[in-house]
Amino acid sequence: MTTSKVTEIEKYKREFLEYIEIERGRSILTVENYNRYLSRFIEFGKIVNARDINENVLREFRLWLNRQPAKTENGRIQTLKKRTQNYYLIALRAFLKYLAKRGVSSMSPEQIELAKTPGRELDLMTEKELARLLDAPDTKDLKGLRDKAILELFFSTGLRVSELCSLNQDLDLDRDEFSIRGKGDKVRVVFVSDEARKAVRAYLAKRDDFDEALFVQVAGKAGKKVMQKKDSIRLTPRSIERIVKLYATKSGISKKVTPHVIRHSFATDLLSNGADLRSVQALLGHANITTTQVYTHVTDKHLRDIHKKFHRKRGE
Repeated sequence: MTTSKVTEIEKYKREFLEYIEIERGRSILTVENYNRYLSRFIEFGKIVNARDINENVLREFRLWLNRQPAKTENGRIQTLKKRTQNYYLIALRAFLKYLAKRGVSSMSPEQIELAKTPGRELDLMTEKELARLLDAPDTKDLKGLRDKAILELFFSTGLRVSELCSLNQDLDLDRDEFSIRGKGDKVRVVFVSDEARKAVRAYLAKRDDFDEALFVQVAGKAGKKVMQKKDSIRLTPRSIERIVKLYATKSGISKKVTPHVIRHSFATDLLSNGADLRSVQALLGHANITTTQVYTHVTDKHLRDIHKKFHRKRGE
């Protein structure tokens, strides 16, 4: 039986992925995504050695990426979004920086320029839509109590979906804050509203299992008991995304609603009520304030009101 020989580039890729996971503290999901992006590039360019990565191969890959079809939610076929294409380039640039750091001859990472993307538009709910969403779960059973707690915690804390999934039952609800380990293994403090604490307490009061996870799968016709499985019964990010989508539909919200949309609502709620950008950055766990600045559009209404109130009022 013959075994295929590992190429030089595959060896470097494996070492790079180990490096970003262990030394750079990247999440498993990030590592998996980088692996997928780099593998696709290596396969497309038939890359064997680090020296095989050059401008010609990159240009051909970018043309190929730009022509790849991607299904949209309504079933129409469109090409990959520029932002999605940039994910591949970001992964490749990070890989090339790693090779340069190790003294391996290859294309310079500075030669990679990201595609220009249109300004980011936020999917936002109105206050009435948000209220309907939070009130949508039927709290007569365990499933409804769980889902109510999920939605209230999302809006109260601005947690990422992966962060919410990582929470355990031992959450101290006597306090209105707790620490969470987020992106890049960074720890931050988030704050819990009275409504969220009440919802989580009501949910935990109905739990009769000993699983450490806070949010778990629920079984039974009426969703009255936690599923008993040998494997972990902790809810996954995908499961929670489906839960949020279900209640958005139930509450009559036609726009796309995801856990991240609720996070957007958390940030814009703070800013529209007078919070400063640096504080919101800290609460969201953004490493760079430019990421948070996408939310500054909420000040537009206040600026418009000021303009109407004070502009050209001389002599009135």
